[in-house]
Amino acid sequence: MTARRILVAGIGNIFLGDDAFGVEVVQRLAHRAMPEGVKVEDFGIRGFDLTYALMEDYDAVLLVDAMPRGDKPGTLYVLEPNATETTGQDEQEVAVETHGMNPMKVLQMVKAMGGQPRRVLIVGCEPATLGSEEEGQMGLSEPVQVAVPGAVDLVESLIARIQNSDQTLAQGRV
Repeated sequence: MTARRILVAGIGNIFLGDDAFGVEVVQRLAHRAMPEGVKVEDFGIRGFDLTYALMEDYDAVLLVDAMPRGDKPGTLYVLEPNATETTGQDEQEVAVETHGMNPMKVLQMVKAMGGQPRRVLIVGCEPATLGSEEEGQMGLSEPVQVAVPGAVDLVESLIARIQNSDQTLAQGRV
């Protein structure tokens, strides 16, 4: 059996505080040994680049990003967007964001271009701060910084579970 192809994509803006969560996680993963077939990449705010990467034939994609959902800062999430969340706009309405990153818009653009990612999971972290719009903020807040090692472990465990796909991933549970 060949190894499953998995893309781990870090998303975020390093100039907006905790929005850099995904970037930090994939930077740490890049220094670790990954199983065959696993690609780890920092996409930052390059939504267009991620769109084209998702056109490739991956068995699964893990998007790692800051994700405000109203919980305590540093809380980790695993979500699997359903098909209705990534559709609903016709092809002419999908906006191209060459220097922006909204994971749901990226997934909509992939589908509009004829791509069909098999499985997408979002590993998110509740941010504490994104800094001010005028000045931004460098560096992660303390609760998000503390969550990074756990997120690295979580991504590695998800990779292992996908590689051994006999298990089902429970949505929203870490």
